[in-house]
Amino acid sequence: MFYLIKETLVPCTAEEALSGTVPFAAVLTRKEWLESRRSFLMGDEIDIDLDIPAVPITRAIVNFDSLTGSIAIPEMSYSAEITGCFAFALDEKGVVFIDDAGLAEAIIFEVSRNKKTQMPSLERFLYDFLEQVISQDLEMLEQMEQALDRMEDDILSDDTAESLSKLNTVRGKLLDLHLHYGRLIDFGQELQENENGFFAEDNLRYFRLFTQRVERLRDSVSNLRDYTVQLRELIQTRIDEKQNRIMTLLTVITTIFTPLTLITGWYGMNFKYMPSLESRISYPIVIVVCITIVIGCILWFKKKKWL
Repeated sequence: MFYLIKETLVPCTAEEALSGTVPFAAVLTRKEWLESRRSFLMGDEIDIDLDIPAVPITRAIVNFDSLTGSIAIPEMSYSAEITGCFAFALDEKGVVFIDDAGLAEAIIFEVSRNKKTQMPSLERFLYDFLEQVISQDLEMLEQMEQALDRMEDDILSDDTAESLSKLNTVRGKLLDLHLHYGRLIDFGQELQENENGFFAEDNLRYFRLFTQRVERLRDSVSNLRDYTVQLRELIQTRIDEKQNRIMTLLTVITTIFTPLTLITGWYGMNFKYMPSLESRISYPIVIVVCITIVIGCILWFKKKKWL
């Protein structure tokens, strides 16, 4: 698919796009790119490699007469999987996206449906395209913050095991997003550098605006990561409290039964001349003494608020 970059994106033929009168955007499959890339006059002096990296990342590579690279989009949910990655090549005449999955085409469709500008340019299109890539991120981060708030309520209600599992998942997602935004910032700064002079100086502000927005998103992710650290500390605190309560209970039980163990051990020696050994009321007396000791210990611990 080929588009002319006007007030809106206008579908066109390859010949119209390559005429050079109006900046263009194109979405090609890898096969189509390999068959027709010489017609775009990008990279005549070098062989441009547009293979998507093994680990999909966003990056920009400055060549002699083109800018190439890839754009990766992580899944907007609690997962570390990558949902899409496509390559691109651009110069002052236009940009070509190489994508077999249709992700770039879907983004361009949203741009053409929602964006209209009075001063169309290649820079403005790239800005709109990149803005569409992160258009849902702020809402997604707000949902993650709400999820963390719910986790905090669960932790305070002693639901620590399930909360810890969810928290680890969110932390992994936030780490991926932090790396993703860092690469997008590098990408935007590479466009701002304009090393090959493809972009008009006045239009470099679009890339600066995009970079600043991504920096704010990364700051939000950093704040959420700090929040997850606090929640992990809260979970550990709740676990320590539970362990302390268990240890306190065990200590109280041990303390209560220690004098009883002494009594039973003492009178279990069965020496011949032990006092009251032949008395009929010795056994009931020992029982009453033991019960009195237990009740006394319990009352004492309650008074000290150990129970």
